[in-house]
Amino acid sequence: MSYSYLPTSSASAYRPARRDHFNPSGVVKTIHDALPSWATQGISAAAHSASGRLDRLKNRSELKRLAWKVTRWLFTITNGLIILWIYTLWWGERSVFRDSLESCAWNAWEKWPTEATPHHLVFIADPQLVDPHTYPGRPWPLSTLTVKFTDQYMRRSFSSIQSHLDPDSVLFLGDLFDGGREWSTPHSTSPEERYRKYNDDFWKAEFHRFVKIFLDPWNSQETHSTNPRGRRLIGSLPGNHDLGFGSGIQLPVRDRFQNFFGKGNRVDVIGNHTFVSVDTVSLSAMDQPDPKTGSTGAGNGDGARPNQQIWQEPENFLNAMKEHRGRAEMDELCFLGTPQKGRLFKHEVAEPSTPVVYQDPDPEIIGFPAILLTHVPLYRKPATPCGPLRERYPPSSDGILEQDEPNALKLSGGYQYQNVLTQTISNEVVSKVGPNLIHVYSGDDHDYCEITHREFSGSPKEITVKSTSWAMGVRKPGFVLTSLWNPVDPFTGKSTNEGAPGSTLQNHLCLLPDQLSVFIHYGLVLGFTLVVLIIRAIVLSLRPTPSPTPEPILPLAETHELRTRSRAVSHTSSSSISNASFIKPGGLASRATNNPRVTPPHSYNDTYPGLDYTSETDSSKWKSSSTERRRRGGDTLLGRVRHEFMDSTKKVARIALSWYFFLIWRW
Repeated sequence: MSYSYLPTSSASAYRPARRDHFNPSGVVKTIHDALPSWATQGISAAAHSASGRLDRLKNRSELKRLAWKVTRWLFTITNGLIILWIYTLWWGERSVFRDSLESCAWNAWEKWPTEATPHHLVFIADPQLVDPHTYPGRPWPLSTLTVKFTDQYMRRSFSSIQSHLDPDSVLFLGDLFDGGREWSTPHSTSPEERYRKYNDDFWKAEFHRFVKIFLDPWNSQETHSTNPRGRRLIGSLPGNHDLGFGSGIQLPVRDRFQNFFGKGNRVDVIGNHTFVSVDTVSLSAMDQPDPKTGSTGAGNGDGARPNQQIWQEPENFLNAMKEHRGRAEMDELCFLGTPQKGRLFKHEVAEPSTPVVYQDPDPEIIGFPAILLTHVPLYRKPATPCGPLRERYPPSSDGILEQDEPNALKLSGGYQYQNVLTQTISNEVVSKVGPNLIHVYSGDDHDYCEITHREFSGSPKEITVKSTSWAMGVRKPGFVLTSLWNPVDPFTGKSTNEGAPGSTLQNHLCLLPDQLSVFIHYGLVLGFTLVVLIIRAIVLSLRPTPSPTPEPILPLAETHELRTRSRAVSHTSSSSISNASFIKPGGLASRATNNPRVTPPHSYNDTYPGLDYTSETDSSKWKSSSTERRRRGGDTLLGRVRHEFMDSTKKVARIALSWYFFLIWRW
């Protein structure tokens, strides 16, 4: 199709003659000048006010249009999914920890008199830092991610404990590492061949992991504790994963652990209670066969006993319990300000041949309530139920049962472990700890268990504390909060709390978030996000897209350049198109019906690149380039769906992942 315009001279011949028109502005001006001044001022004020209202209406309309555009931009499906992910990740990485610990606030469960100032203590059991011993067949990168997420979970949990509960003391109940017993020392190697490549440097690296997870948050926390002794963190009690068990313990491994964490056998006075920690994993070698001779702890008749180097240290500690407890309790009274008697000397001359030596009397046990700490639980009768707070195996009945096999600790053992101590070892420990034993805390089982030992004097209660790691077979890890309040007479050390034995202590199980459920929730939100984005991509791809309006071949407004080119075309194509068609009134030439195909001149292609002229009857006026088609995801429905889905997924993932990594990095 071809168009032409009339020359300037011809076009001017058809322009109408100019005529004088009535000008209303002159009449208005004449009337305005004839009015008095007060009338003209009123008219001006009214006009100004009307103009202001119009401007305000115009601005308000512009604001409404802008607000509507912003609203349409904000309230989209992808932005809604981004908000959903921001909330979900904040919930999974922050809120669940805060909510769990807020429900364990001290004042929510403590029941002390108003004037009481209790000592707040936290028991943590079996962190068992994940290492190659935990999941030996797990490939990379799954093994690395397991280490990363378990460490992050425990660091987050422990930091939350410090910030929300601010305990005065924290006591660990063993199994700080999972494969600590397997890592070689300069003087020992693992019994298993596959672990011998992990040397002493690897164990030290694991120790630094423990410091980063627990000690660094402990030291960096700004505490509000008013305890005169200051805050305490004690992690010296060993577990079977730290040293081994019984005759399987290697002395260099135990020495390394004690060099970094302290002696496993110790006495501490905390909150006017005497805590006795016993290395029962070493003591258990006393009634186990010697791996070299095969004999048991009964001896061979000549005084020699097997495994003596392993069990001798805790045995000596128990034999001197009266001295250890007496000295610790007297030191506490000295700290509380009890006046002490000075050392008296006789001022008299004595013969050199008969020297007189004065010795301090042996310290006596004052009688603080005693608490036993052991990694392995004490012996109990088979099928002794652990109570309703046990997670993996809840009670078989709503009532109280004397025997409940699924709910009880199994009395069994294996390589480097034993579920409970033997009856012999348990009796020896309890009898030698001394009087006023009111409570026992243990670990090892990873799940919660609470029983009362009727077979021992005083019927002490024992709590087996849950593991604090979510990789130890429990969905909801936890720890035990213990509140101690035992006011004493600073001169005698006797308790002024007139309650029953054990009334100076209160316990509360605090559960941590179910990390596996958090991951499952993330997976459900991810599946919902993908489904929504797929549906959105299909709907948008099925919508009819308006065809782009092509630019006109020639503009209606004539320019000098186009007029020049038009005249050039008329001369070059005079053989096929008559000159009469260029001079018809109206400025447009008639259709050249006698020419089936007209090739546009090269000058038009230069002026309007991208237009494809094939023939006058060709209906295709615009063809997108291959780059444009690839940008739109292809011409097929599947290609358009894929393009929309990938674009929206990238937009949501970019912001969600950035937010997630920020939450991990900040805590």
